Amino acid sequence: MKAFVHENGELKHKEMDKPFADYGQVTIKLKAAGLNRRDCAIPGRRGDKAEALILGSDGAGVIASVGGGVTDFSVGDEVIINPALGWYDNSDAPPEQFEILGMPDHGTFAEYIALSAEHVEKKPDYLSWDEAGVLALSGLTGYRALFTRGKLHANETVFIPGAGSGVATFLIQFAKKAGARVIVSSRSDEKRRQAEKLGADRAIDTNSSWPEKLKDETIDLVIDSVGRATFNRSLEVLKKGGRFVTFGATTEDTIELNLRAFFYGQYKLIGSTMGSREELRAMLSYVEKQQIHPVVDRTFPFSETGEAMNYLQDTKQFGKIALKISE
Repeated sequence: MKAFVHENGELKHKEMDKPFADYGQVTIKLKAAGLNRRDCAIPGRRGDKAEALILGSDGAGVIASVGGGVTDFSVGDEVIINPALGWYDNSDAPPEQFEILGMPDHGTFAEYIALSAEHVEKKPDYLSWDEAGVLALSGLTGYRALFTRGKLHANETVFIPGAGSGVATFLIQFAKKAGARVIVSSRSDEKRRQAEKLGADRAIDTNSSWPEKLKDETIDLVIDSVGRATFNRSLEVLKKGGRFVTFGATTEDTIELNLRAFFYGQYKLIGSTMGSREELRAMLSYVEKQQIHPVVDRTFPFSETGEAMNYLQDTKQFGKIALKISE
């Protein structure tokens, strides 16, 4: 089968052995896969390792074969892949065995993948293959950050720095459907317009003075994944006693924090990452009930996976980037 791999320090397409479904597993013929920043970071983490690793954490497709002991799926079922391996029930933090699909296990940038049936869910019927292929990782990350960790309530105001990321586009839609007021930031005029079209109540320029721009707002919750560039600026506009959820660091992940200002402000700082199968199922139920569509900025043919990764690294997108694996 065709696959996109990291091997000997290089990213390339390569012919790989087609996997088979062992006991408790299913084989999926992938229709679409979604790109995440994790895919761009993995080559740097692997260095010059000689063995080929198939990249990719997100994907959707059709069950091609079923291993022994599998009763919940049949050949022909349309499914999405849960990339949060080994985390089944909701908990304050992931269990020790938690891993993310795509390293060390082979991922979704391939024509076929075999994995445990416990990490497969039925595809929402109303979603296109591109939408289904980009849903799981970002949707799950956003759902846990906003609801499980951030405990968002109706009529609260949430501030999301960095309006164009895949997770941010889910956060905007999730929060609006929950009855919250949503404010985002972006350097790009176009991304601010797109965020407002998606449902954001306000979209401010990242380069502006946030305290001045938001002086008439009461920010109950910040959801941040940018890191050093926005952390203290976001804290500055959060109300006293407010909640601050961080789940990433696309800029540097080391910050300086004024502890005295922090404890006098009675702020709540909360870490979050990915989520459990229980939360994924809750997220899938939520998107189906609310008829939420993932925002797909662009779909690349599988043959242009390298170009798609470059496009993601340049942060040109608003929303998610999909790969079309097969018809």
